[in-house]
Amino acid sequence: MKCEEMLAVLNEYVDGTVDPTLCEEFEKHMEGCNPCQVVVDNIRKTITLYKAGETYELPIGFRDRLHNALREKWKQNQPPATK
Repeated sequence: MKCEEMLAVLNEYVDGTVDPTLCEEFEKHMEGCNPCQVVVDNIRKTITLYKAGETYELPIGFRDRLHNALREKWKQNQPPATK
């Protein structure tokens, strides 16, 4: 299994819904592919944090930059005002 093939079934693997045969190939691939191990680990951690429902306070500077970037993106996606 190649990384691209692994990424195609990543959601099913993490959800536990992937075909067992494919699951074995997936796990064999991950044994020898550190980047794929990191991706799967990060997804699992993200899901765990999300399910726990705990809030995480963003650092002030990061939060402000994020809000500004989102505001600008929103403005770009709005249709021009008509009179």
